Amino acid sequence: MDLRSHWDPVPGYLDAASMGLPPHEVLDAMARDLETWRCGKAHPTDYDAVVNRARSAFARVVNVGVERVAVGPQVSVLVGLVAANLPPGARVVVPTGEFTSVTYPFLVQTQTDRDITVEHVPLARLADAVQPGVDVVAFSLAQSCDGELVDVEAIRAAASDAHAIVVADLTQAVGWLPVDAGLFDVTVTGAYKWLCAPRGSAFLTVAPAVADRLRPMCAGWYAGESVWASVYGPGMSLASDARRFDTSPAWPVWVGTAPAVELFASWLADRETAAVVATHGARLADRVRTALDLEPVGRPVVALPDPDGSRRAALESSGCRVAGRAGRVRLAFHLWNDDADAERAVRALTR
Repeated sequence: MDLRSHWDPVPGYLDAASMGLPPHEVLDAMARDLETWRCGKAHPTDYDAVVNRARSAFARVVNVGVERVAVGPQVSVLVGLVAANLPPGARVVVPTGEFTSVTYPFLVQTQTDRDITVEHVPLARLADAVQPGVDVVAFSLAQSCDGELVDVEAIRAAASDAHAIVVADLTQAVGWLPVDAGLFDVTVTGAYKWLCAPRGSAFLTVAPAVADRLRPMCAGWYAGESVWASVYGPGMSLASDARRFDTSPAWPVWVGTAPAVELFASWLADRETAAVVATHGARLADRVRTALDLEPVGRPVVALPDPDGSRRAALESSGCRVAGRAGRVRLAFHLWNDDADAERAVRALTR
């Protein structure tokens, strides 16, 4: 199966870690919805189906039951749900240099009178820092700046011993790395990067035992057990499953999110295709690393020191779209990329 055929060719686009490209199915769905809206034929209740499709597809992608999935707009909003529920005196451990959508929701709690503390430690020492007395350990499964992966087993073991909640941001992993969200107490995922959805859709998964400890902080009508019977008070009956953490969806965004996530769910359901998803970008990235006499690492992201921006300038002048992150230039290869893209990057970096 040629998965690249789902995208229009965009030579040199090596920036999936910043923003994914929409496959044809997303463009078609959003164009149809825009026309429906233009003609005055759109109806609010019609959008429930696409939200439910996206929720169900994401559950399949990350191997959890759909009853554990909530929808939201952004990662920071979903992390903020956990942060707002911290008990007084809670201790949180995060990696140094972590993406701030993971850390800021906890850090703002340190500015209250609740005596919350947040400790930043090097990623390699994260598991060691999860000691008794730590309430939450939060991290990105794949780091935003360079794609480095955390030691999941070590962190889970330490968190189990410390009785700490594990919060994992899957945004930079889901869409290329096989993920089981059930390994974590809470996960958050922005869908607009490796899952190639429009920006503005995100997913939360939460283990039942932890869900019972979280109060929905942004509950509205969409969190109701019966959504359209919840638009007026004074009574409140929230959903019995993770939907009680839902926030009202931006409808056109979810029209594009549903077919995007469904594509990945269908690909990951087939062993052969799932292997392509997991290895295609990594192979191209390792081709670049090998050409630069660097060790292959099996990840689709290449991050190179670039303090003066010269490497990024060379890549961009050669027609590559890349990103500058934390003093590095970052290249991120996805399913739409091919060997010509890798070769273009190699020529720019070695000339």
